[in-house]
This record gives sequence, structure tokens and C-alpha cells, in this order.
Amino acid sequence: MKSWISRPVPELPGSMPQLRLFDTALGRITDVERRNEQSMYVCGITPYDATHMGHAASYVAFDILNRVWRDGGQRVLYVQNVTDVDDPLLERATATGVDWRELAESQIELFHTDMDALNVLAPNHYIGAVEAIPGIVPAIEKLIEDGLAYRVAGTGGEPDGDVYYDVEAAGKQSDAPDAWTLGNVSHFSEAEMLELFAERGGDPGRAGKRQALDPLLWRVARDGEPSWPGSTLGDGRPGWHIECTVIAQKYLPAPFTVQGGGSDLIFPHHEMGAGHAYSLAGVPLARHYAHAGMVGLDGEKMSKSKGNLVLVSKLRAAGEEPAAIRLAILANHYRSDWSWTSEGFDAAKERLSTWRAARDNAPEGSAAELLGLMRGELANDLNAPGALAAVDAWAARAVHNETPYSAMDSALVSDAVNALLGVEL
Repeated sequence: MKSWISRPVPELPGSMPQLRLFDTALGRITDVERRNEQSMYVCGITPYDATHMGHAASYVAFDILNRVWRDGGQRVLYVQNVTDVDDPLLERATATGVDWRELAESQIELFHTDMDALNVLAPNHYIGAVEAIPGIVPAIEKLIEDGLAYRVAGTGGEPDGDVYYDVEAAGKQSDAPDAWTLGNVSHFSEAEMLELFAERGGDPGRAGKRQALDPLLWRVARDGEPSWPGSTLGDGRPGWHIECTVIAQKYLPAPFTVQGGGSDLIFPHHEMGAGHAYSLAGVPLARHYAHAGMVGLDGEKMSKSKGNLVLVSKLRAAGEEPAAIRLAILANHYRSDWSWTSEGFDAAKERLSTWRAARDNAPEGSAAELLGLMRGELANDLNAPGALAAVDAWAARAVHNETPYSAMDSALVSDAVNALLGVEL
């Protein structure tokens, strides 16, 4: 599947210092080892609605990570999926009377235009769940063969043959220090897991499962639902967690550097994906797990069910500048939960205007110091608000500058803000 096309990233003098990043699985900030090539998987959208601010904030957060690595002279191999068949997509298509494939295609295209507008660097591989099915089927067959997955008999009119992952068996497969056991990523209690599992697409009450937290691997075909050949599994479609694991294992090294996404993906999605990966390959899925906070609207949770989504596409259609949208996002630390407000957006637009005025009055010899300050903030757990504050302080001096204007410093500041923050002045 095609992704959008990245804009050029300016090259800057010098280099980013050692990156320290909060690792969810470790529960603390840790050094991310320098490598010639870093690798990252960020979970993509289920394309049944347009890009809301929560999506945008997550992808902008990991875009900053991408840019920090690149500024440190490291190549980046970036993979993102798109869950182009799943229950929410099918339900929305039925409710709106649109073919599910047409709905997915239109929303994927809208997502691409939003990401391009926000200057988010495109992944190297952008893979749909449907195109990954030929790799998913043998992976599930292997889990069954190894005794780590099982078929469930149909009840209540459901067909026989849905396949589930056995979390208890998987947690006992190895006593190696890096082996997966349930809770390795999230560190949630069983009660917390059960609550979140039910909220986030799990089916703890499904009859015939060995454990309430066992996640679905393969849903056998139902009347009226799309399905694909599943070899010995029978026709059907894959579960969500196995989709991402198989895609990551095909396109990234094992383990890859960072698994990223919103904090709502910590459990069950990233927890179960890590388990699938260890069961299939005997090594961890990722070296580090990083998660972006949730975004609300005026202090309330933003959700499709509440109808209070702030959509990037609607802001753009209203004539708002994407650079200002991006600045409004970056004003909040990526790990924090925050709310989109009109006041915050107005402040972002004012900030962008101030920076542009300062760029046109850049003091001679001022850019190198600013670049160092920005790098120091971003290397410290992607502290974008700190980097913005450094530019603010520079801009306050520049706007009232009475020393000679420097075109060279102006260009370097513009390049730094673009390369490191993804904001074009």
C-alpha cells in the first residue's frame, strides 16, 4: 500500500546528543542506544473516520522521534500499518450504507493528506492488514502447532473454529530473562487488564476460551462479512494484535528499536503483540515501548461516541494553517494527557507569527546557541515544549534586535525549526 511522500528535511550542522526516552515497559527514562539504523513501528489507523487530534498528536510525537534520530546521523526504518478490515470499519460501513472497501480507501486517502499537511515523515513501509494476511495465516498455524493457540467451538449460532492465543501457555514457554509473560509491557493488575480488555475490543466472556484474556487470532468466516483464504484455519480474517506483529516481524529487525502508539494501545494491543512475537520468534518484539498521551476537548475525553472530535481535515478546510496545528500539538509533552482548546490554538497561531517575525530579524551569531538548546531539550525524552520555549526566548530577543540582521542565522533557525520540530516558517 502506498503512503504519502515526505518533504525534504534540512541538514543541520553538528549532531543530536544521546537520546533518553521514557520506556513504558521499564517504567522509567532510559538511554536509547545509538545505532547506524534505528527501527520503529507505530500502529496505524482503522480507517472508518477522519484523522482526529488524538491521531495527529500520536503521529506527530513519533515524527519528532524520527527527526531526532535522523539529526543524530542515524538512518531510520519506519513501519506503519493500517487496519483496513476490522469490526468498527464494517459497522460504520453498514451504518452509513457505504461499501467497507470504499470507506477504507477514502479515509486512508484523507489520513495521508492530513499527515502530509502536518509535515509528518512517511513510513518506509505502509502495510494494510488485508495485504498481510498471506503472512498472518502461517504465523497462526505455527502458534497452533506449538500449543500456544487453540480453536474454539461455536456457541449461540456462531461457527466453529475461531482461533485464540493461549496467554497462560505462552507465558510459560521460556524462563529466559527476556521472555514474555503477561504484564511485561503494561504492568497492569489482572483486574485492570480485564476492564481494559473488555473496553478495547477483547471478548473476556466468550464461551470456550481457556482464559478470559486470551485474544482473538483468527475469526472464521461469517455470513455477510468479508473473509479470505486461511489454509488450515478456514476462510476468515485476522485479529488485530497478530496483524501488527506479523507486519513488524516481516519488515523490521528482531527486536526493533521502538514500538510506538497512543497510551490506549499499551493494553491489550502492545502487550499481546509482544507475546505473539516472542512465541513466533523467541526474541522480544521491541527494545523499547513508548506511548503518547490522550487528547481531549475542553477538558472532556475526545471520542467518536461523544461526537466531539476535533478533525485535522475540518481545521484545514476552515483555512487553518497546518503549521499552527502542529505547534498547538507540540506545546504539550507527548506523554501528557491534554485537551485541545481554542485558547491553545490561538496561542499556537500567535507563536507561529512571532517566530516568523523574529526569523526576519535574526541577530547575527544567535542561531548556533538556539540549535544546541533545541537539541538538548529534544534529546531529553522528546521535550518539545522545552524546545518551543527555547525558540520563544530566542524570538523575544530577535524581535527587538538592534544588532545586524544575519541572513545566515535566519536560514539556520528556519532549518532547525523545520528539521527538528517539523514546522515550516
